[in-house]
Amino acid sequence: MALEPISIRKMEKLTDDQYEAVVVMSKRAKQILKNRIVEDLMTASVEEVEMGVYDEIVEKNPDDYEEVEKPTTVAVNEFISGHLKWEENQD
Repeated sequence: MALEPISIRKMEKLTDDQYEAVVVMSKRAKQILKNRIVEDLMTASVEEVEMGVYDEIVEKNPDDYEEVEKPTTVAVNEFISGHLKWEENQD
C-alpha cells in the first residue's frame, strides 16, 4: 500500500502547473481524512449510549484492526488516474 514515486511527466499531462497539482492532491487527502473521521464519530455515536462523550479513551481490540489505504495515497492515485476533477476559483 505504499506510495510509489510519481513521474512528473504524468502530472504534466493532467495540468500545466505542478504546484496546483500538489495543492489539489493535498486538499483531496484532507477531505478523505475528514470524511473518515466523521464516519468514525458517527459510528461511535450510534454505539454510545450517552451522546456527546468523545473524550473517553476507547480501547480497541487488535484483532478488529482493519488496514485502510492512506489518504495521501488515495488522493494521488485518484489524480494520476484522472478521477479527480477540480475547478479554479476566480475570486
